Amino acid sequence: MRGRLLKSLFSLGIALFFLGILLTTLVWYNGNNNVETRQLSFQKKRAPPPSELCKGCRHVIDKVRERYNKTWIKQVDDYLKFRSQLSRKCHGFDSAFITQDNTPVGAKIVYDGEKTRTLQVTPEIFSTFPKEHPFSNKIWGTCSVVGNGGILSNSSCGKMIDSAEFVIRCNLPPLDNGYENDVGIKTDLVTANPSILIKKYGSLQQRRRPFVESLRSYGNSLLLLPAFSYGFNTPLSLRAVYSIEDFKSPTRPVFFNPEYLESLGLFWRSRGLKAVRASTGLMMASLALEHCTDVHLYGFWPFGNHPQGLHALTNHYYDDALVNKRVHAMPVEFEFLLQLHSQGVLRLHLEDCQPGEK
Repeated sequence: MRGRLLKSLFSLGIALFFLGILLTTLVWYNGNNNVETRQLSFQKKRAPPPSELCKGCRHVIDKVRERYNKTWIKQVDDYLKFRSQLSRKCHGFDSAFITQDNTPVGAKIVYDGEKTRTLQVTPEIFSTFPKEHPFSNKIWGTCSVVGNGGILSNSSCGKMIDSAEFVIRCNLPPLDNGYENDVGIKTDLVTANPSILIKKYGSLQQRRRPFVESLRSYGNSLLLLPAFSYGFNTPLSLRAVYSIEDFKSPTRPVFFNPEYLESLGLFWRSRGLKAVRASTGLMMASLALEHCTDVHLYGFWPFGNHPQGLHALTNHYYDDALVNKRVHAMPVEFEFLLQLHSQGVLRLHLEDCQPGEK
């Protein structure tokens, strides 16, 4: 009896022993499977190497770097020649903005984006114009024109941008929430594309406070609006002006003169630009070249990879929204700006800045 009992216990022990081995094996197998799954999942999220990211643009970027990496020297004669050509054709000194001096009551405005559309200036519209050009015949020593390209992310260029006497920004870009170190905060002039007012602020048809509060980042800067480029721009731009007045914002709204934009378009088309319309960045760079001795461009980089590290970039430093390629030709515009950089007319910044650099 005792022998059978011992034999049974021994058999049970053997069974439990092998069951334990089986369970251990299953746990180990499942654990290893989980690790492998996590590793595969992680690998799928990793960014591809630069060679895969660049594909068609690698050759272009190499050519740009070859030209850009040459020592930059300001060529005063070439700068003065180009500024003279620009001023003679476009007259930005006198006519870049609509004013009460150059556009009186009763004047007929021809829209630069719709040549058959005109508007006769009424006393109400006239009252929204500044009395005179906000900086007629003014020349600044240094100007920063800040595009919104993803190349500015982690660039540490904020202090260098802000060190300029006059700072121009494009299309109401965000300056807070940690962007200050890369793009700075100083603003003397900022543009507002109507599409932003439509998408972000509901065409200012309902609540307008969010729009006015967003302008606080820019202090008492000029807010430049293309009110007379297309018909739908006019009521939208006027609502922006009235919102600024109603909420007593220190921002100073001004309107692009469509005659200036028409002349500027002809100027760049004569040099080979075939796009439907010049980008805001090219417009601002052109305006700066008439008003500034030393023009520095930041955030002007139209490609999806950084020119130095070749790592992937978002389209803007604050989002990855795509450019409307049917309207603008960013790579072509960049080529024009790179030529002016190579000629010593203006300075493109395509590298990160040293922290604290001015």
